[in-house]
Amino acid sequence: MKCTPDIDLRDVEEMNINIDPIQAAGRLTADAMKAVIAYGDGYSVCDNCRKPFRLDYIEKPPIATFHDDLAAFVGMDEARVVPGARRGFQAVAGTYVQKGDPVVLTALSHYTEFIAVENAGGVPHEIPKDENNIIRADAAAERIEEVTRASGRPPVLLFIDHVDYQFGNLHEVQEIARVAHGYDIPVLLNGAYTVGTMPVDGKALGVDFVVGSGHKSMAAPAPSGVLATTAERAEEVFRTTQIKGDLTGRTFGIKEVEMMGCTLMGVTLMGMMASFPHVRARVDRWDEELANGRIVLDALRSIEGTVVKSEMPRRHTLTRVDTSASFDLIAETHKKRGFFLSSALNKKGIVGVIPGATKVWKFNTYGISRAQAEYVAAAYIEIAEENGLSVVSP
Repeated sequence: MKCTPDIDLRDVEEMNINIDPIQAAGRLTADAMKAVIAYGDGYSVCDNCRKPFRLDYIEKPPIATFHDDLAAFVGMDEARVVPGARRGFQAVAGTYVQKGDPVVLTALSHYTEFIAVENAGGVPHEIPKDENNIIRADAAAERIEEVTRASGRPPVLLFIDHVDYQFGNLHEVQEIARVAHGYDIPVLLNGAYTVGTMPVDGKALGVDFVVGSGHKSMAAPAPSGVLATTAERAEEVFRTTQIKGDLTGRTFGIKEVEMMGCTLMGVTLMGMMASFPHVRARVDRWDEELANGRIVLDALRSIEGTVVKSEMPRRHTLTRVDTSASFDLIAETHKKRGFFLSSALNKKGIVGVIPGATKVWKFNTYGISRAQAEYVAAAYIEIAEENGLSVVSP
């Protein structure tokens, strides 16, 4: 079965258990699937766009209300939908960063945060991680002091990941925000792996901006995301256009500069909206998600030689493991080399682990049921035992 002669049908989610780190929390709900079909045309949401001709003012479908709900969902005052988290980073960097300005990120920041700084002409400075791969407030304070002395002025912006993409670790966000605000540095929280999966309250964390990813963690089509802020910062990052045509004298109403007027027109927005009631409810089941993740992790830890590289105990479902002394030993002599593990998993209907990876790799159990977690756990143990690895209690 194909979509077209050249496009294969994608049935990864329907036919497998998918533990891909970036796909687990982005799989669509049934309601989102229906919205995708109904609103697939390019400018479908613009059917009822009226003055002042801006996306977040549209009332039918209830896009205006959705923006209010998004802000409340992450504990902030105002929100806009954006084409992915990276556009949220870009909007904030474009507001506060000028050429040559110092900007603080971390040793675990995502590449798109760096590119947002580069695009604005800023100079990145990283907060180092500690021996447990955690970003600490004392390290942030020390780094801000160093940068301030070297630059002759404090950094203009600080990026901090709520949960980083490399280890799935939670960092000292609240404490770091407090340090940054002591220098009047606005703080952006990268919630790409948390907004939509676990409770997030930006004001409680003390940050100025919360950025989330619709397609990574909010069961939405790509590219989609959210940028939320406090009332104080909203006037800056959501500033409206002041430009005027020199020949025609044209002006452009209340279009927002960093939003390029409007952002998500059509299928991405409607898919995100359709999934939102489910997303809003599922964050309250975070403890269940962690429990299911522990089932798989305990099985992996029982395989002798396997080491967990993420913080323990786990506080997120994204985990990094080192199997250099377990599965990679098998890969050294197996006829399929490093591909034996992903091949064996695929035969059991489990996908998402990078093909060929048997040394250091990541997985994300978000969204799988307890029965599926137990199945995945048993599969790893079976593959280990079939290949002569010892299984012991973790």
